[in-house]
Amino acid sequence: MAKTETATSIYHHIGMVPVLLLALVLAACSAPVKVERVSLRTAYEDLNRTALSSDQLSEATRTVLRRAALLDTFDTQPDAAITALRAQAIATGMHWPDLYALAEMNYAQARRIKSKPMLLASALYAYAVLFPAGNADKPSPYSAQFQHATSFYNLALTQVLSGESGEGTATLESRRYPLPFGTVDVTVDQASLTFAGRTLTSFVPTMNLEVDGFKNDYRSDGLGAPLAAGLTPSAQPDEGLILPPKLRIPTSAVLQMDDPRRQLTGGSLTARLALYTIYDTSSIRIGGQDVPLEYEQTTVRALFAVEGKGWTRELSGLLNNALANLNDPSANDHLFALEPHRRGRIPVVLVHGTASSPFRWADMVNDLLEDKEIRDHYEFWFFTYNTGNPIPLSANVLRHSLEDAVKSLGGVEADPALGRMVVIGHSQGGLLTKMNVIDSGTKIWDSISHQPLDNLNLKPETKALLKESLFVNPLPFVETVIFIATPHGGSYQASLTIVGLFTRLVTLPTAIVGAAADVVANAGDALKLQKDRRTFNSINGMSPGNPAIEAVRAMPVAPGVHAHSIIPTLQDGPLEDRDDGVVKYRSAHIDGVDSELVIEHQSHSTQSNPLAVREVRRILIAELGRLERARGESGQANAPGTPP
Repeated sequence: MAKTETATSIYHHIGMVPVLLLALVLAACSAPVKVERVSLRTAYEDLNRTALSSDQLSEATRTVLRRAALLDTFDTQPDAAITALRAQAIATGMHWPDLYALAEMNYAQARRIKSKPMLLASALYAYAVLFPAGNADKPSPYSAQFQHATSFYNLALTQVLSGESGEGTATLESRRYPLPFGTVDVTVDQASLTFAGRTLTSFVPTMNLEVDGFKNDYRSDGLGAPLAAGLTPSAQPDEGLILPPKLRIPTSAVLQMDDPRRQLTGGSLTARLALYTIYDTSSIRIGGQDVPLEYEQTTVRALFAVEGKGWTRELSGLLNNALANLNDPSANDHLFALEPHRRGRIPVVLVHGTASSPFRWADMVNDLLEDKEIRDHYEFWFFTYNTGNPIPLSANVLRHSLEDAVKSLGGVEADPALGRMVVIGHSQGGLLTKMNVIDSGTKIWDSISHQPLDNLNLKPETKALLKESLFVNPLPFVETVIFIATPHGGSYQASLTIVGLFTRLVTLPTAIVGAAADVVANAGDALKLQKDRRTFNSINGMSPGNPAIEAVRAMPVAPGVHAHSIIPTLQDGPLEDRDDGVVKYRSAHIDGVDSELVIEHQSHSTQSNPLAVREVRRILIAELGRLERARGESGQANAPGTPP
């Protein structure tokens, strides 16, 4: 029985031999290399996968590690693999593929263990990839590795400069920083921490800030850690043109090394850190090449808007004028800018409408400043005012604000660009704008009174206020005006019953209330205004049929002033029958303008409409061309907007 079982077992094993031989033959015939077609999206993701966006290393770095027999080591002992690859790189000449791998490996490991020394090492290795001394090898600027090395540098440097949690403010100071293999002494260029005579401070990293509320999010691709910088207050109080205390400037911090690959072979390194602003520097020279800088301008503008909270006074600017007494130096009516004035920049003054604020211009300014020609020749000022005040008085505040600003900046003689000012007004802001480019004589007063002002028995301060507000001359330094959705003939909405009830909530400042009471009490018989129209606020002032607004509408802009209209309409059909929901076309249209653009199917708030922005840009560029032609005819050599 045992012999039979043994024979069966032997037979069974012998019978398996052909099967095993067949399996070996089939395995030998299997192709060692395979090609599989995948989607283009998958191929792109595989090509661009790095430690920047995933938990895996790029294929380029994995290739370096395989060739060095370190791929498995990095999975289990990442620090040991980094040390071994660094030694290999030093021994073989510090070629860029090894340095790129070290940049990525340090970045990946730094993210795992939250190590700033490794982040700084990643930035320095990436810098050595991009900017070797002499003719050392480096990746093609078209390669993914070149772009990724730039991102490793920017992201790692941003995190090194940021607070421990990656939030809050960044620190720019000269000090010794630890590295995994030694130290680096960083010297900060103190001169670079100033802008237009003020010190840059309070640096907020912007790469991890997400913007909501702007139509377009602009950033400038390049080298550097993008930061939002604040400005220290001026030694002297601002006069005329104010820089808001929470103003932010788009800046970029750049860390540079001399002969980085040689320095990285040792343990004691030196580097220098400098800060640049988008208004002064778009690129720098490194190793004989122009290198664009990384800025996140929309994020900085959004941060300023959030920190400033300027929109919170929109409705209060209509209803509550407690701080707007004309005799009160703390009044909120003022002019502010996004940057200190620099000689040669032409001011573009933006005047908002009723129950609005300067932040309603945010999208337009955000788009316009992305045009280098606009940014190089213009700067933007914002006029903010209490929109419930009578229109002539607000126009007078605008007049004085502009005069004070020009005077505080040295006048047109010191900077001819100040004499080429552009003023853009939306809605009520357009009415304020026009009041500053007309020669009214006595026409406005005559439209509301049967008698000359001097013949009336009014208080001296009342007469002075009326003369200053209603007897106006064109500002000599305003060359161009743009009216956007402006109710030159009044707004039909201002005459609606619900709006009439709303006007009762408007609180006027003491000086205006006193002057109005004086006029009604001592000159009421001379007024042409009906008794129900003697409420002196901006809404009544914009009512259709108001004699003062009709008088201003009939006056042409002063000779030499270039005027343009942008008029939104909601409906189809004849223009005369259209409106924007607030202002009728026939009210917004005036004769004698250089151009008129009608934007169809657009409501009253049209400042951010792409067609409106494009038209404003066209006008601004055309003005530069006109100025350049004028210079050529007069024999001046300088381009418009540039200092001699």
